[in-house]
Amino acid sequence: MCSARCWTSSGAVLAALAVAAGAFGAHGVDRYFVQKYGGLDDDKAQIETVAGQPVPKAKRYLEVFQTAARYQMYHALGLIAVGLLGATGTKKSLQLAGWAFALGTVLFSGSLYVLTLTGITAWGMVTPFGGLLFIVGWIALAVAAAGGECPRLPNQIAE
Repeated sequence: MCSARCWTSSGAVLAALAVAAGAFGAHGVDRYFVQKYGGLDDDKAQIETVAGQPVPKAKRYLEVFQTAARYQMYHALGLIAVGLLGATGTKKSLQLAGWAFALGTVLFSGSLYVLTLTGITAWGMVTPFGGLLFIVGWIALAVAAAGGECPRLPNQIAE
C-alpha cells in the first residue's frame, strides 16, 4: 500500500520525467530518428503508412515519442490527484487508481519509448495493456472521488 505522500511524490517525479522526455523529444531525439530511420530527403528513408498515407518513419516515431511523454504527464497528474484525495483517508479504489496509473505509465509510455528508440515493433503489443490500466485508474479515481458510491443525480429523491 502506498501512502498519500507516496502517490503525490511519485506523480511529481513522473511529471518531471515527462517534461524531460518532452524536451528530449523536442530537442534531440528527432536527430536520432533521422539518423536511424532516414530523413525526408534521404533516398533510404524508411516509410510507414499512417491512415493510408506514406509517412517517414522518423517523423512518425517522433510523434509516437511525444504521445508517450504527453500520456505520462496526464497520468502523473492523475497520481498527484490520487495523493491529494488520499490525504482524506485511504480507500481501496485510490490504491487501485494509483497502481493502475503507475503501471499503465510503465506499460504504455515505456513501451512507446522503447519501440521508437529501438525500432522493435513488438513492443507495440504491450501498449494497449497500459491503456487499459489507464482506463481502470480513471474509473477507480472517479469511484474514490464519489465516496465509493455512485453519486445521486439532483432529481433523485432520497427515501
